[in-house]
Amino acid sequence: MTDSLDQAKRALRAELRERRQQLSDAQRESAAEGIRVQLEALVDALGARSVSCFLSSPTEPGTRSFINAAIEQGLRVLLPVMREDGLLDWTVASPGGQEVQSALGVPEAVGELLGPIAVNDVDLMIVPAAAVDRGGMRMGWGRGFFDKTLGSMARRPPAYAVIYDSELVDSVPQDVHDQPVTGVVTPTRTVRLPADT
Repeated sequence: MTDSLDQAKRALRAELRERRQQLSDAQRESAAEGIRVQLEALVDALGARSVSCFLSSPTEPGTRSFINAAIEQGLRVLLPVMREDGLLDWTVASPGGQEVQSALGVPEAVGELLGPIAVNDVDLMIVPAAAVDRGGMRMGWGRGFFDKTLGSMARRPPAYAVIYDSELVDSVPQDVHDQPVTGVVTPTRTVRLPADT
């Protein structure tokens, strides 16, 4: 990654992080409800029986009410667990499941680890992002876990990034390792993007 690309990503991430931190509790709760509604509609539209998702941190668009509702409806939900080698391991979400704070400060589920290839069996991947551009290019938070996972899958299911409405942008700085997504889910809409044609 060139210095100018790295600086552009850092600047955009800092701006997005600050915007997210300025949201009120009421705005976060409203966004989480919107995300739940949009994700449930997406699951129905795709006929998904198994999904991967992530435990949202306090500043991320909330995924927890969706995860709880999905478990109640009998969906199999896989949650990521970061490994030291930069890959993601997976565990099955359970009602009232335990979680810990990872070394990188993000919430992670506690449970039996299924291995990195467990995600190959899901019908839909729901991934975090800092921003996504209209071409479908996803910019994460710089750790590379989801880019490595998405890039390593031979037969990838639809992958949708969960973001706030303002984080669907015209373009994001991109590096050769960055991976596109099928679309985005925001609190008010689900948008399929032209990246996976």
